Amino acid sequence: MIRGCSSKKGKGTEELDTGLVLEGGGMRGVYTAGVLEYFMEKKLYFPYVVGVSAGACMAASYLSRQMDRNRTVNIDYAGDPKYLSLQNYIKSRQLFGMDYIFDEIPNRLVPFDFEAFSNSTEKLVIGTTDCRTGKPVYFSKPQSIGDLLTVIRASSSLPFIAPMVPYRDMLLMDGGIVDSIPIRKAEADGMQKNVIILTRNEGYRKAPPRGQWMVRRSLRKFPELATAILSRYAMYNETLAYISEQEQKGNLFVIRPEAKLEVGRIERNPVKLDALYRQGIEDAANQYSRLSEWLRS
Repeated sequence: MIRGCSSKKGKGTEELDTGLVLEGGGMRGVYTAGVLEYFMEKKLYFPYVVGVSAGACMAASYLSRQMDRNRTVNIDYAGDPKYLSLQNYIKSRQLFGMDYIFDEIPNRLVPFDFEAFSNSTEKLVIGTTDCRTGKPVYFSKPQSIGDLLTVIRASSSLPFIAPMVPYRDMLLMDGGIVDSIPIRKAEADGMQKNVIILTRNEGYRKAPPRGQWMVRRSLRKFPELATAILSRYAMYNETLAYISEQEQKGNLFVIRPEAKLEVGRIERNPVKLDALYRQGIEDAANQYSRLSEWLRS
């Protein structure tokens, strides 16, 4: 089994300093699911994993070693109106059925193996956004399935299509608002080398949001959150520039969709979703030899 690690000379034990960084992206996250499925086939696990939104969702099943679970949950169930529909929004002001996705599915329909997750040696860090401060809040491998599902739910609660999630006297939302690709969090936690899985094609950049006055009006009780949402594009583009710089220096290994994306943040078509999932597997397979060599360097 290849492990994302390096040995430090002069130390009595092996130090693990290679991380896995997972971008969000809503339903584009099935690409990440495909890459992680291939990693599981190869028994490639990283000592440190940090993800936001869909990235955090995919990471949980990866670390519980439940092969094919991400595909089942995010493709087989995506066509169910309880998973994603306008009907959900009319009923509860959320396009995604958050209770269905983060309660019924993991606890009953496609059970999440929390025992295996808890017994795994890898560290999982989940990024969220504090709605009152507009700052990132990170949680490290919650110790109960209830806490885990609540934190991942918060990290996946997209602005305007999902409600804020109360947790520990905070109101939390999508971690991608303030830290879309948490590479600097991985570095701050001591990861000197990192593998990043992106869910956008190379060359993509975010444009400034439209309707800024609407955002501020809708979130007038949460002005810091509104500011974070409106400045997200600049943060995202700056992070991509930093990733490009670090990749050229050899500090990062980036996996991103090679073919043109046909899936958006909100997608129910199982054919398109399965194609993106297969693309993730294929891209991971095509880059695996180069990745293995990079991890050993």
